[in-house]
Amino acid sequence: MKKKLLSALLCVAMVASLVIGCGSKEEAAAPAEEAAAPAEEATEEASADATTYKVGVAIYQFDDNFMTLYRNELESYMKSLETDTVKYDITIVDGKNDMATQTDQINTFITQGMDVIICNLVQTSSAETIIDAVVGADIPLVLINREPLGDTDESYAGILDNPYVCYVGADARQSGTFQGQIVLDLADQGDINGDGKVSYVMIEGDPENVDAQYRTEFSIKALTDAGVETECLVDQVGMWATDKGQEIAATALSQHGDAVEVIFCNNDAMALGAAAAIEAAGRTVGEDIYLLGVDALEECQQMVAEGTMTGTVLNDHVGQSHTAVDVAIKALNGEAIDNYYWVDYVMIK
Repeated sequence: MKKKLLSALLCVAMVASLVIGCGSKEEAAAPAEEAAAPAEEATEEASADATTYKVGVAIYQFDDNFMTLYRNELESYMKSLETDTVKYDITIVDGKNDMATQTDQINTFITQGMDVIICNLVQTSSAETIIDAVVGADIPLVLINREPLGDTDESYAGILDNPYVCYVGADARQSGTFQGQIVLDLADQGDINGDGKVSYVMIEGDPENVDAQYRTEFSIKALTDAGVETECLVDQVGMWATDKGQEIAATALSQHGDAVEVIFCNNDAMALGAAAAIEAAGRTVGEDIYLLGVDALEECQQMVAEGTMTGTVLNDHVGQSHTAVDVAIKALNGEAIDNYYWVDYVMIK
């Protein structure tokens, strides 16, 4: 009987200890749960206290190889600079290569109260109108990629002389010069048939675009400055498009045949089209014809490495887009900005 009573007492004691143990675990967990609440509240409070800047980005045309790389890098880089206290609400719009469309988009940005506007102009001749509208609304403006004026064009004199406006880009004269230099560095300096002159085809971008103007002019100037005689067989506008580049090159090769020694293209997209025309005509780059582009698209860099393209010029979309973002942020912070920020081109040959 005593043994039964002792066993019963032991069982009661064990049950009691388990109940007490469970109770102590629950009590221990409670402070941890209570500690988590302030952390969540702090995160929500930090998010609520963050300053969000509205950034409007107007691109002349999404259907452009280089500007696709540029805008994607711009957005990615700007988002990477966000902190717990600073956020960027970025809106990117496609001007569809139509100035009226882009003007409406800029006016919408102004109505929406953007804190800064980054603009890749459809038409550089509309720069003054865009600048007046944006600056008139007290919004900083960063113009990119398409320089709105040539420093020798008096009709544009002073339009960037404004503390709220700047241009970020590369000097297109340098890109044209580098194209010419690539030809000069060839063993025959572009004179494949040995007749004492370089006979070339020029495929231009938008003739209103100062980049197209400078690339066209300075590629040939590099040759003539070096004492090389040149002959222009064809000079036509391809509007930066691959299909137009192919069409112009095909026609030129059909009309002038083996007389065509060099094809200069203001950008790589048109050079890709020209490359297709060269192949279709039974010509071989590096043997009986040379092909030059600008932008250094990944595909074209590979072609240069393989010898199916003579050379291209790196238009540094990473350097330019990062600089544009850095300058825009300076403007948002109320810091002084310069009117021009230049990013160098690089020869790829």
